[in-house]
Parts: sequence; structure tokens; C-alpha cells
Amino acid sequence: MNTVRTIITPQAAAALEPGDVLFVDCRFEFAAGGLAAPGKAERDFAQGHIPGAIRADLDADLADLATPPAGRGRHPLPKAEVFAALLARAGWRPDVQVVAYDAAGGALAAARFWWLARLAGIENVAVLDGGYPAWIAEGLPVSCENARHAPTSVKIAFNDTMTVSAEELTDGLASGRFVLLDARAAPRFRGEVEPLDPVAGHVPGARNRPFSENLQDDGRFRSPDALREAFTAIIGPRDISDVVHMCGSGVTACHNLLAMEHAGLTGSRLYAPSWSGWISHSARGIATGE
Repeated sequence: MNTVRTIITPQAAAALEPGDVLFVDCRFEFAAGGLAAPGKAERDFAQGHIPGAIRADLDADLADLATPPAGRGRHPLPKAEVFAALLARAGWRPDVQVVAYDAAGGALAAARFWWLARLAGIENVAVLDGGYPAWIAEGLPVSCENARHAPTSVKIAFNDTMTVSAEELTDGLASGRFVLLDARAAPRFRGEVEPLDPVAGHVPGARNRPFSENLQDDGRFRSPDALREAFTAIIGPRDISDVVHMCGSGVTACHNLLAMEHAGLTGSRLYAPSWSGWISHSARGIATGE
């Protein structure tokens, strides 16, 4: 079996043997305040999902909402043992191909799951191109049954070098070393609207790269060549490890990380607290406009 590490088409995912693939349903819908719309993801899953899929909840499994934020943003990274517990419940094995999907081409929680898996050193994980809507459009099978997977023992550790702290980010921007890409929509970046956080604007020196620009009109990813050209134009001749991503809470920023990886631009990093963490300290700068 060939390992897929970024994007997989619905047809290619459907062709995998059931014992060789683990589907992870990451569908999620934001409500007021940037948290989950109560019960929506559970109802969607119950009404139909990819056969054999397990659910991964953004708030419960892919973020740590139990620990006081203390500058960590609206969706702080989960503890490694929490992510390991999710994988263990799903019966994950190192040799299985993992395919994460949501209803937005990976733009909500599927890219976050993908990035957490990579943070844990798991390479054979991909995001379903076009998500669940593309699976349905292709006429592929769905199920309303809750799959039963034999639990496994999973131990992982997160690679801290793949993230940057606020202090490192501040120093890197001041020195001109870092390029900071903000994945939020342009009106939020410019500070014209702010539906989720108490302060509008962006980190001084950041550049806007809306995650929506990674997708075609049909919700599928643009080609690797097109993505590479677009990202190279905005980051210039930088070392990829000096490219840092952010968004509102560290979720959709992972879509830009995934898009760069899909384009062969490997090694960019995440400022996980993102805008919601940045503004938690009043002394930090705030910019508006372009």
C-alpha cells in the first residue's frame, strides 16, 4: 500500500481495503463564540458517514478546553495523551492509512487532525479532497452504523519544534526572519469585522493568506503547482521553517500548513494560540488595514 501524506481523492480512499484504512470524521460547525454548535456534528454523523469512520470532536479531542487558556487561544492544542487516547479508541496502528474528512474541504477540523497527527510523528495521514460532500457526490457508500474498533495501545509525543511561542514569534518578526501568514478572511485580517474575538485586527507584520484560496470552487484543493506558485509569491525566498501560520484560534491555519505540504513546501510552523491568544496580552501590538 502506498502511503498518502497530504490529500487523497474520494475514489482512491474508497479503494483502500477496510483493514488498511482508518477514516476520521471531523465534521464541525461553529456557533457563537467560536465553539461547537451543540449536537450538530453528532447528528450529522448519525445521519450518515463513511463506513467504518470514527468521530473526532474539535473541542473534545483536537483541543484542550479544560485547561484555563492563559494566552493559549480559543482552541489550545490538546495534550499528547488526549490525542493518543483518541487514536487508541479508534484502533489506530502505525501501518494503517488515516484519512480525515470534514464538510469543508478540510478547512475546519480535518486539517487540524492531520496536523496533530504530523505533530505526533505520524506520516501516513491524509485529508479527503473535497470532504464528505465530494464523497457523496461520487456516489460512494455511506453508513449510519457506529463502527466498533478493537482498542490499541498508543503512546505519542508532540514535536515542539513544529510550533512557535509568542516570544519567538515577536523576535522573529522584529528581526525580519519570520514570515507570518494569517489564514483568516481578508475583512477579519483588516479589522473591519470580528465575529469571534474581542479585538479586531492582526499581528503587526503579518501577511494575509486566506485558507479559502487553497480550494477550487468545487471545494477541492488546487493543484500542487498552483499552490506552490501562490505560496512562493507571498513568502519569497525564505527558508520554509521560517514561515509561521496563524488564524483566529489555530484551526484553519492548519489548512495553510496542509496546502504548503501538498505543494512540496515542507517544514512551515504554527503559532497555535493565533489571534485569540495574541490579544490576551494587552501589551502586544495590533494592526488594522492591509
